[in-house]
Amino acid sequence: MTCVVAIDVGGTTLKGGLIAPDGAILHRERRPTPRTEGPDRVIAAISAFVADLSRPRTVAGTLLRPAAVGLAVPGLVTSEKAVFSAAFGWRDVPAAAFSDGRLPLALGHDVRSAGEAELAHGPGAADALYLPIGTGIAGAVVLSVSLYGGAAGWAGQIGHIPVRPGGLPCPCGQRGCLAAYASAASIAARAGETTAEDVVRRAAAGDEPAARVWAEAVEALALALATYTLVLDPAMIVIGGGLSLAGDALVAPLRARLAARLTFRPAPEVRVSALGVDAGLLGAGLLARRALGQQGGGDVDDLGA
Repeated sequence: MTCVVAIDVGGTTLKGGLIAPDGAILHRERRPTPRTEGPDRVIAAISAFVADLSRPRTVAGTLLRPAAVGLAVPGLVTSEKAVFSAAFGWRDVPAAAFSDGRLPLALGHDVRSAGEAELAHGPGAADALYLPIGTGIAGAVVLSVSLYGGAAGWAGQIGHIPVRPGGLPCPCGQRGCLAAYASAASIAARAGETTAEDVVRRAAAGDEPAARVWAEAVEALALALATYTLVLDPAMIVIGGGLSLAGDALVAPLRARLAARLTFRPAPEVRVSALGVDAGLLGAGLLARRALGQQGGGDVDDLGA
């Protein structure tokens, strides 16, 4: 069966898979992101992952033959290069650096790719914000059923909205950013835990320090989303990424606090992503299918065995 390689690059984990023409994930792999070892080591790890997944393999008795690669990375990204990532410290990395050239490779923004997957596979809205919350926070802006990247590709950097001017330092160089209070990584660090899941569990059990960190994270999200709502008037806000696994522990208080900040108008619908943590991987798969079509591979939806 002909398939495509999809890789979603996260701050702590590289998520990879082989995607069928109908969007089914046929094979999955995960590897740690060596972000503490510098940008060159991250690029090498991604390149090795691309090479490994690009080889034909047999899964459940079926020979899978990858035909293209979709690579979704954070930061400022064009189709030609990864321009900048605060998470990894790289600048102007050409798409070719991630590949050995055997297969066509499409490079894209991780969050916008995930947002595109939500539009393709989930019950999306014509005007929406898709907001994955993991190691960092960024949003995919959907306007009139189209993804909006902005003049230079920076649209959706809601994680760097200042929610507390002069507050906690952020890796971007600013202080008081939303990501410094409400990303999964910052929530865990501020409560002295390994994961945000541990903080949610402690807060639910009545632990006051954990409950305070969690409440501050939800309040920061509500403040940033109120600003976004007043500017762009979305019909829906979709929470994705690892923090979305908190479910009602996140969504219920977030809905209430957002509504309280929008006194003269109704709040948009807030819900958890239908695709969950697979949104980024499926978005990378869409990038790969587009690359295959551009290489003269025909209608990617008609790929057969």
